[in-house]
Amino acid sequence: MKMTLLFRTILLLSMTMACQSGSAESSPSPSEGSQILPIEKIIREYYAAFEKKDWDLMEQILADGFTFSSPLDDHINIKLFQERCWPNAYKIKRFDLDKVVVDGNEAFVICNGWTNDGKLFRNGDYFRLKDGKIKEYECFFGPGINYPNSGK
Repeated sequence: MKMTLLFRTILLLSMTMACQSGSAESSPSPSEGSQILPIEKIIREYYAAFEKKDWDLMEQILADGFTFSSPLDDHINIKLFQERCWPNAYKIKRFDLDKVVVDGNEAFVICNGWTNDGKLFRNGDYFRLKDGKIKEYECFFGPGINYPNSGK
């Protein structure tokens, strides 16, 4: 990943989490009775597609030209995302979204994921949307995390 893009993303994350003011909106969990923002709804559908193992749902919310980045991947396209990442759906039981922060067409999520065998993994996820679809997704996880494909 280019250092400038990584720096920009980290800076956006830091600023958003630190001040949550201006146009940034923090969304409580749906159980708290709040109205979910349209972008948050799309983000929640992303995680639901993994939980349901529903590639058709996933394709509906990913924009043309979608890219995925992580510590292991650098702006891979939908085809490679499906080949490399989608098989993890069959290892994931559920996601618990701790925090969803929406700022314009961008969102940052802190979540816990649970594998089918009860292992926890924790991610910081950055989404950029365009025309109501996910254009870019960056997944941040670190060493020692029981990410589904790590074999731990």
